[in-house]
Amino acid sequence: MNAHNHVDRYEIEIGDENLNFTRHVIDDPKPAGRQLIRNAGVHPVEDYVALAMLPDGRLEDVGLDELFDLRGQGAERVVVLKADATYRFIVDGEEKVWKTVVSGRVLKILAGVDPVRHDVYQDIRGGDDLLIRDTDLVDLTRPGVERFFTAVSQTTEGLSALLPPRDVAYLDNRGIAHDDLVEGGQRGIVLRDFPLPAGKFDANRADFLLLLPPGYPDCPVDMWYAFPWLRLAGTGVDPRQTSVPLQAAGRTWQRWSRHNYEWRPGTDGVHTMVKRIERALAEAA
Repeated sequence: MNAHNHVDRYEIEIGDENLNFTRHVIDDPKPAGRQLIRNAGVHPVEDYVALAMLPDGRLEDVGLDELFDLRGQGAERVVVLKADATYRFIVDGEEKVWKTVVSGRVLKILAGVDPVRHDVYQDIRGGDDLLIRDTDLVDLTRPGVERFFTAVSQTTEGLSALLPPRDVAYLDNRGIAHDDLVEGGQRGIVLRDFPLPAGKFDANRADFLLLLPPGYPDCPVDMWYAFPWLRLAGTGVDPRQTSVPLQAAGRTWQRWSRHNYEWRPGTDGVHTMVKRIERALAEAA
């Protein structure tokens, strides 16, 4: 839809807090914010704000007396909201505040990531995470709209083919390099060059292998495997329950037998496995 349909008349869609849009024709190519709000049919005008949705997904606050050039911005949609309506939600584990609707691009900006290199997803508990494109609008007032996360859309090594986007986002945000492992009937993820507690082992860093069961992430990851073989620095002996080897990817891995009997489908994943590894390393004896 083109904003400029014919000479001196501009077509624009104005949406309410429920993201219901209606089409309006405006004679002025540079309406003020209060004019946009009046077209929405709400009053008093001073109690509302107009957010122009730009083609790249940014939401621009248009002041009551501020002129907004529809021709220069290419805006085709405006959302009109109560000025005092704000909502709290989580992006990449951090609380953010915004108005009742937010675009995918704004979510990325709020998360502090490069909008070009990252995707943003709505965290759907117990279901597939929902990709939010730059120009998609999300109604934050709807139940269940509370958590989002970002993930690198392209990397030099490519995204993991075995992990859901939430896991990739976590590893990327933590700066943990990882590779897929597919060998025979084994499928897993190698966390590369993982730092170890200072002075505790006979190495400073190690790779950790997580074997992914069929049905992951609904089915639990049980144990993990270290390379090189880790021994306690003070005694030179293996930590408890770590003396069984595993052959994979041309290496002999050290199995860390730390069974998981309380996996929460839809909640647990690589992020909780990393925390289990870090705790086991800290408590190893």
